[in-house]
Amino acid sequence: MSEPTNTAPAGAGQLRTLAVRITEDLRAQLDILAQLTGRSATEEIRLALEHWIAKTKSDPVILQKAAQVRAEIERKAQTERAAIAAIFGGDDTTKDEAEASASPRPATRRGKSAGEQ
Repeated sequence: MSEPTNTAPAGAGQLRTLAVRITEDLRAQLDILAQLTGRSATEEIRLALEHWIAKTKSDPVILQKAAQVRAEIERKAQTERAAIAAIFGGDDTTKDEAEASASPRPATRRGKSAGEQ
């Protein structure tokens, strides 16, 4: 179970607790490595996970699966946008998309300048 903690280092996201069940042998090895490196077991686990995630992010099989998941998310979003448009009419662009595509008006000042009265 994960719980938020308030011990996040500066510049990092909020840290959360994660309970992980490991064997006694693995825990003993972790404790020895932590002792040898001068870090806590928690820091050793965090570093190992960061390393594993960085390595996995460059795995071609994982990259291909991520592209497939992204494409499926886009297909689903497109279907849902079309469904909303069918229910409420109009095109399937959102207000934010419409505002982003509109050209901004130049800022004009109406009123008297500082010297006018």
